[in-house]
Amino acid sequence: MKILKRILFLILALIALALIVAVFVKKEYSLEREITVNRSKTEVFDYVRYLKNQDNYSVWSLMDPDMKKEFTGVDGTVGFISAWESDDKQVGKGEQEITGIVEGERIDYELRFREPFESTDYTYMITESAGDSATLVKWGFSGRMDYPMNLMLLFMDMEGMLGPDLENGLVNLKKILETP
Repeated sequence: MKILKRILFLILALIALALIVAVFVKKEYSLEREITVNRSKTEVFDYVRYLKNQDNYSVWSLMDPDMKKEFTGVDGTVGFISAWESDDKQVGKGEQEITGIVEGERIDYELRFREPFESTDYTYMITESAGDSATLVKWGFSGRMDYPMNLMLLFMDMEGMLGPDLENGLVNLKKILETP
């Protein structure tokens, strides 16, 4: 009986320690990748403003070309929603909404994941002139894990998990826009 009490006490102490540590762990995460595309800023922005075009360059869209897609609203405008559902667990189910547009410069999105886990994250694409016929494209991603789930951020490498996908998506975008 004493050994069971000790085991129970040890388990409770470990849980308490984890909860205390979680108070001091960051809750937000963000990352950004960029690439220079040899096209004018207007051409690049006019392509990336349309959420449906992400199907052509986003790594996540390319993982399952057979995923179910549903669109609501007018693409390229605030309020447009692209919903997806895939049997591929890496793609899952969710929707992305255009939440803001600064014409010619920036597009903001809200990502709402439903499966395999629920979360809401935010992404953006920024276009900056890098010369007469070159554009710097920045693709960013940010999110938040509330207490005590933020403890998982100690064990998750968001840069390593999402960074390569953003980079590959930008490389795909560059190829598409630079191909005559």
